[in-house]
Amino acid sequence: MLRKYSNHRTQGDNLKLGALTALSAGMTNVVSVIVFFSYTSNITGHYAVFAQEVSRGNVYQAAVVLLWILLFFSGSFLSNFVIIQGKDRISSYLAHAIPIMLEFVGILVVGVYLQFFYADTLLETEFLVGILLFAMGLQNGLTASISNSVIKTTHLTGLTTDLAILVSMFTKRNNRNDEQLVKKFHLLLVIMSCYVAGGIISGVSYNFLGNSTFFVVCFMLMFIAFYDFYKLKRTKKVYGNRHDAPEENELNYGTLQDKSKNSHK
Repeated sequence: MLRKYSNHRTQGDNLKLGALTALSAGMTNVVSVIVFFSYTSNITGHYAVFAQEVSRGNVYQAAVVLLWILLFFSGSFLSNFVIIQGKDRISSYLAHAIPIMLEFVGILVVGVYLQFFYADTLLETEFLVGILLFAMGLQNGLTASISNSVIKTTHLTGLTTDLAILVSMFTKRNNRNDEQLVKKFHLLLVIMSCYVAGGIISGVSYNFLGNSTFFVVCFMLMFIAFYDFYKLKRTKKVYGNRHDAPEENELNYGTLQDKSKNSHK
């Protein structure tokens, strides 16, 4: 899910990554709206708010929103930077897992702060929203980078447009038989469905767990990071057993030869 890069990824890899990251993005966005009254999985609306605050001459508010935009930008930048710089220096899995782990830390910090220290001040809210935007930038940069921009899970504007275009293309029979178009449609549909499902789960969870809903998102991110770790360990074990088998056969063959020589004597 994480260890493969660009064109080496299969449809299954993209479906798993798209579904799980969209689920976590939808959960994060809805719980942040409930707690902070602010969207954090995308920055489309923040650009409009920034322009509005500038036009009104509200320098402080405009600066805060601009900082939020830059934090989302920085998260996406850092994800791709780690991937392209770490690809040749460390394993591809580790390079791809680092942004997810950083996102995990960011959301965990928000959850812990809300649980034990939050005094519901404006400054605290602005700070915590900034952390969430940085975390979502990390996730969006990661999924876009390793999937060759096929997967973007923190916002649905472009995805909805792409889905509409595909549906219109499927009005022609030839396009309905195009395997690549069908695969893309399935992927986009899964991402959209999981994003909405994440939002619903987050809204329901908040009624029972409150601010601890952020910890549920953290659990999901840990699952994404360690899923490939488990797969890699399992693959290495199988690969190691295959290499050990010939050695065992050679030892057995040698033992049989010795027994045969002794019997002839």
